[in-house]
Amino acid sequence: MARICQVTGKSPLKGNKVSFSNKKSIRRFMPNLQSKRYFLAEEDKWITLKLSADGMRTINKIGLYNIVKQMRAAGNKI
Repeated sequence: MARICQVTGKSPLKGNKVSFSNKKSIRRFMPNLQSKRYFLAEEDKWITLKLSADGMRTINKIGLYNIVKQMRAAGNKI
């Protein structure tokens, strides 16, 4: 599975690592991804999502069932 948050869509970014001598080399900034299990009470089942910390906060704010509906409307399989 790719390193992409299933809720927010955050993915790795590219940037420069800058040394003390100011040489620049390409590096990747990875999102803070966690694998998390949630119980979806409306369907009486557990689901596992790969989320960033921001995605977890979004679920707490909007609600799990609303997020799942949005993801399914976008065509994602859960």
